[in-house]
Amino acid sequence: MEKQHIVVIGSGFAGLSAASVLAKAGYRVTLLEKNDQAGGRARVWEQDGFKFDMGPSWYWMPDVFENYFALFGKKTADFYDLKRLDPGYQIYFGKDDLMEVPASLEKLGQLFEREEPGSSKNLKEFLKQAAYKYKVGMGEYVFRPSHSITEFIDFRLIKESFRIQMLTSMSKHVRKYFKNPKLIKLLEFPVLFLGATPQNTPAMYSMMNYADLALGTWYPMGGMHEIVKAMVKTAQGQGVEIKLNHEVLKIETENGKVKYLITNKGIVNADFVIAGADYEHVEQALLDKADRNYDQKYWESRTMSPSSLLFYIGLNKKVEGIQHHNLFFDEDFELHAEEIYTNPKWPQKPLFYVSCTSKTDTSVAPEGCENLFFLMPVAPGLKDDEATREHYFNLMLDRFERITAQTIRDAIVVKRSYAHRDFVADYHSFKGNAYGLANTLRQTAFFKPGMKSKKIKNLLFTGQLTVPGPGVPPSLISGQVAAQEAIKLLVKEAS
Repeated sequence: MEKQHIVVIGSGFAGLSAASVLAKAGYRVTLLEKNDQAGGRARVWEQDGFKFDMGPSWYWMPDVFENYFALFGKKTADFYDLKRLDPGYQIYFGKDDLMEVPASLEKLGQLFEREEPGSSKNLKEFLKQAAYKYKVGMGEYVFRPSHSITEFIDFRLIKESFRIQMLTSMSKHVRKYFKNPKLIKLLEFPVLFLGATPQNTPAMYSMMNYADLALGTWYPMGGMHEIVKAMVKTAQGQGVEIKLNHEVLKIETENGKVKYLITNKGIVNADFVIAGADYEHVEQALLDKADRNYDQKYWESRTMSPSSLLFYIGLNKKVEGIQHHNLFFDEDFELHAEEIYTNPKWPQKPLFYVSCTSKTDTSVAPEGCENLFFLMPVAPGLKDDEATREHYFNLMLDRFERITAQTIRDAIVVKRSYAHRDFVADYHSFKGNAYGLANTLRQTAFFKPGMKSKKIKNLLFTGQLTVPGPGVPPSLISGQVAAQEAIKLLVKEAS
């Protein structure tokens, strides 16, 4: 009997994950990727001896990656060398006002004690709670397909929901333990990238602080794209056929099922489809109106995560003082968050982040040179033009040079910008968002866009616009969950 053919659209972390799990289960799997390399947002760009990760740059939750590769009898060390960063990152609050975040919990306690006497005891309690949330959240909640609320109607789970503070805001939770504004910024910064203000993010997400401060910040030598290469190797080892430069233009259906896909290279037949491309794009551009879960009004009403203004910079000299990860929090955190989420506009005085991978990895820049990645979170859906990009590049560069007390402008030999219109062109990203759907309380679990198509029996969605949410580890898990749901549906249909 011929194997059923499953087509996965998009080779981001979720797509690669789903494809590999399905192929391991014995299905024939074809993965269609629009761009010329796999990885989705985690592509790589190289020029003049510099190698830049184009998207994700933080390696958190190492257990999620280990668990994934263990599904195939492998471990991360079979593919890449992981290095724990110490300090994990540093935060600039102004000139000569610097906080290094150590890898050691003992040293972290000492840091908290210096900033707020007596707070080290509170830190232990805060991280103890965060560890519990991580165990429950990453162990149970994220692996639920969240098709309906009934999956969560379980006395123990309801009890756990209160214990992990699903209904309390991150802002209130942090301030219950700490008063020092610098410590509050340190603990709230991860949620800025989850897609909501700390006031609108459930306190459950303090589990991100556990992932950050306890599990640590890591770096795969060679860059984040090494994860993609490992996943591609794993997928191909399971028999997945990966077709690059294959953009899906239309999903044709008949009698409530996908019949075939029209791509820029021709027709691809499919017994089942998992869409790992941008959910809104798949629905609004690839499916007929009658086949959609949601209308455009629904998508317009969603709270999206930020977009990003990115600059990939190659310098012909070394930079002193900075670490691998650097947060520039010398301006008003609350104002910038408001200009992303509450009153969307280009920010007046933005916070920004600078990665310097060449501090850890000599392979990403020529000898004596430095590899810099500037990122400024901005509201999605803004008008993006070259003049605006250049204005903010100069703004960030001015502050970088002033705060670090060194000049780098005259040393720039490679420069590339990336923002809203690039996210749209390369990934069909809704409103040019960078991270997916915001993790607000009203967009958590079964409140997110559904993984299962309501109209098409053999179509599922995966990735950062559905469960469990944005980020590399959640996307890895999303692919696994989608694959298992597809297997259930296929087995049920065959019986």
